[in-house]
Amino acid sequence: MTEAKLAVNFFVALFALIDPIGNVPLFAAATLGAAAAGRRMVAVYIGLFMTAFLIFFYFTGVGLLAFFGISMPAFRIAGGIILFILGLDMVRDDFTTMFADAAEGVEDQSPRAYARQRFERLIVPFAMPLLIGPGAISTVIIYAAEAKPLGLAGAGIGVAVIAAVSAVVVAAFWAAPLISRVLGRIGMSIVVRVLGLILCALAVQFVMMGVGDATRGLIRGDAQNPYAEKAPYAEKK
Repeated sequence: MTEAKLAVNFFVALFALIDPIGNVPLFAAATLGAAAAGRRMVAVYIGLFMTAFLIFFYFTGVGLLAFFGISMPAFRIAGGIILFILGLDMVRDDFTTMFADAAEGVEDQSPRAYARQRFERLIVPFAMPLLIGPGAISTVIIYAAEAKPLGLAGAGIGVAVIAAVSAVVVAAFWAAPLISRVLGRIGMSIVVRVLGLILCALAVQFVMMGVGDATRGLIRGDAQNPYAEKAPYAEKK
């Protein structure tokens, strides 16, 4: 794989899995009513966390999971369970009430202090596994293996792609106030509920894929990957 192809493929795959645009309404709900400076600082903290975490997995890869004796299917199942709990909170509108205190005490805090406090509540489950889930981590590990033959150039490309995707996430989250004004509180609640339903289904899919990878024949192939391209039928003799 050439350097250009590695960079493009890695960026597209990671961008699609993290889905910064789709997560903007969730970030807006989690920081509803917060000061603009504090919200921007929270987005920067999330971006820095994503960059550091994914780069860490890019260079450690499977070795870290092997050290703890954790398989990727097990990691996928665990991430799916956490995402399912988050999805239920969103469907019941508990997600917005969970962060209803977003603007409390802002007057007495600097933007940096507020951002640190809010970020501590958003690490789990928002930053991980909602943004950085098993799919993103496994993708980073896979492309790290693809970049290994390129040596230092491959390592540099991987770091640059991860930083670029994180920068896009920060930029998208900075646009959250505009989306909040367009949708309003009721519209935001509706969007969060719909995304919660989708997230519950995605979490179940993660669990099914994890179980399917860990077993043989327990989960049908078309249930694990329902939209995978099917091989053409062999010609009849």
